[in-house]
Amino acid sequence: MSSIISGLLLYNQFLLKQIRQLLLFIVRNIPLKGPKQDIYSPKYCKHTVDRLPFIKQPEKLDYKQLLREYSSQHGKELKPVKSRGGSPVSADVTCHRCGAPHTYLYDNTGGRGQLWCKVCGLRFSKVKSDFKIGALVCPYCGRILDKKKQRKSFNIHKCVNKKCSFYLNSLKKLSPEDLEEYKKDPYKFKLHYIYREFTTNFFEVDLNTMPKGSASLRFRDFSPHVLGLCMTYLVNLGLSTRATARALWEIHGVRISHVTVSKYAKSAAALVQPFVDSYDYKPTTYLAADETYIKVKGIKHYVWFVMDALKKSILGYRVSSSRDVGPCILAMRMAFAKFKEFPGMALRFAADGYTAYKLAQQQFMLNDMDFVLIQIIGLTNDDPVSLEYRWLKQIIERLNRTFKFSYQVTNGYGSGEGSDTHVALFVAYYNFLRPHSYTYWEPLNSIPELAAIPTMPAKWQKLIELSQQLILSKQLA
Repeated sequence: MSSIISGLLLYNQFLLKQIRQLLLFIVRNIPLKGPKQDIYSPKYCKHTVDRLPFIKQPEKLDYKQLLREYSSQHGKELKPVKSRGGSPVSADVTCHRCGAPHTYLYDNTGGRGQLWCKVCGLRFSKVKSDFKIGALVCPYCGRILDKKKQRKSFNIHKCVNKKCSFYLNSLKKLSPEDLEEYKKDPYKFKLHYIYREFTTNFFEVDLNTMPKGSASLRFRDFSPHVLGLCMTYLVNLGLSTRATARALWEIHGVRISHVTVSKYAKSAAALVQPFVDSYDYKPTTYLAADETYIKVKGIKHYVWFVMDALKKSILGYRVSSSRDVGPCILAMRMAFAKFKEFPGMALRFAADGYTAYKLAQQQFMLNDMDFVLIQIIGLTNDDPVSLEYRWLKQIIERLNRTFKFSYQVTNGYGSGEGSDTHVALFVAYYNFLRPHSYTYWEPLNSIPELAAIPTMPAKWQKLIELSQQLILSKQLA
């Protein structure tokens, strides 16, 4: 027996020796951390947002005025062009700068596309829009951008100039390995300047729409107190409509269907939303935004939140079926509308590295609403911006976790109206009814009429009543 134990001990020592040798080999020959990828390389910048292009506004001339000036200076009229070639200028072509008709245009290159205006002296292409008013110009080389792709809500314009400084600088950033890969598969890299031109005006979209499927609050079978109970169980406690109906029967002896609970919720959301959206939050100049996913009929949707990072109130929100810039702009518009006077560059808007926020910032800049966008990238503070503003990202992430708590019991929404209803009621509860540790377990926004009411069902009734009074005052105004 002792010989077996001694043999096992010797074998164990042999294994430990082998492990030590393997560890030494790993330490000497295999680095624990690989080379850090250059996130600014064109290989990883396919979805970055470039600066805004210039809009070319060439001098617009009138060929009739130019003809009169020529006649007064030379004592004779300027004669039209006598075309002797085999490809005369088409009658529908006019000069891009002065508007001279085709009778004053030379075919300058024998049918290869370039024309010359005899009135103003402009050389231009009859195919390209080089001198048209409002042409998009590359801010790096001054060349007209080419329209490459057309998407559902935006067009993609690209600078194809191989001598453009943006393209040459991007080419220099490529490593020899990436350069070889670029020659084989250039579509994997973003080396040229790109601009996304949105065809939908998200600043004209109505933000105040009533949800479908809401019911009248003229109570025949139940009292307003039952409505308050429904909102308390459904929103405050995060129960589903079926669990809410069961709680009302088992606790209060009120037999109500989950369909009625759902209709009450839609009606309450429609009434409360104007009060929530028009309330004077007196926001600070530090806002934070983020998006989180939900399921509607089993399909992934997104909820966008914009909140006051200092006062913690939700200022903007939106539910969308896609994670693009449109709903992002609408949520930001809703938040910016809370300012009586837009703070401009004093506003610090924190978000993650998603490109939709950068594109949204460009659209607001075009509407004279510029602000400072702070993008916190990644989960660790690897750059000075993340180190300084990480707390803003953590605040909005905490809001997402709070929302997820009320969402998880629903197992997804059965309709788009259901998701809109739940988000609107959640925002009303979060801003006006929910106790927060930040405010010493008081609501974020104190309303005297609600503070005097002790029970939560009665608070919901009063909040709906205040919103009804607001709606009536706006209708009579």
